[in-house]
Amino acid sequence: MDLGLTSKVVLVTGGSDGLGRALCSTLVAEGASLAFCGRNEDRLRRAESELVAEGGDVLAVRCDVTDLVQLEQMVASVSSRFGRLDGLVNNAGQASAKPVPDVTDEEWAADLDLKLHAAIRLSRLCLPLLEKSGSGSIVNVLAISGKTPGPSTAPTSISRAAGLALTKAMSKDLGPRGVRANAVLIGLIESGQWVRLAEASDANLDELYVNLAAGAGVPLGRVGRADEFGDLVAYLLSQRSSYVTGTGINLDGGMSPAP
Repeated sequence: MDLGLTSKVVLVTGGSDGLGRALCSTLVAEGASLAFCGRNEDRLRRAESELVAEGGDVLAVRCDVTDLVQLEQMVASVSSRFGRLDGLVNNAGQASAKPVPDVTDEEWAADLDLKLHAAIRLSRLCLPLLEKSGSGSIVNVLAISGKTPGPSTAPTSISRAAGLALTKAMSKDLGPRGVRANAVLIGLIESGQWVRLAEASDANLDELYVNLAAGAGVPLGRVGRADEFGDLVAYLLSQRSSYVTGTGINLDGGMSPAP
């Protein structure tokens, strides 16, 4: 299926590693022009070189999404380079999981700033360009714990629940302006963090994935692939999903008890 992303421009945060990096490859393969950011300079430049080799028209920006000035500079760079923006993927984030009483005020603030406030700020900054596109789409990458928080999942589950509410509110307020907003809630998916865990513990990565899926009781019996994440997000960015907005789609192999 041709998603019609050729000549479209997409900005992906956290695009230099893991799921964001996989999404960048999917978008390049679909013919989209791509801007992406990350905080680690080495990973950023390595991803940039790889994506150019894959045939991509890419802009790689070192950016801490919790820094408003850096966000403003990144959006200005995207506008200057491409002159338009059709899609935004708020993907930057990292897992943080403790019992609620053990989370400090500083940890609450940092998690909300990274996973909620950054998405709010960047979406607001990108809105004029997305609105001008006439077919703008925002995808917020969340986690299934945002729908069904379990024990010892704070502060991430709370930040992600807020992100789901943000997505619904965006869909109501931005729909009349021609911009859609959806969320993808991930379960156990291949990512850089699992690769690094396997390397640090000298474990076999394939065995780690099998054990993770079994331990979590994933009905499909396996960990999701990064390219499956890329395919879903690319669809939500495209006009093939032009009547889909305000929804949170689980990508979890049936793991979540909530639809």
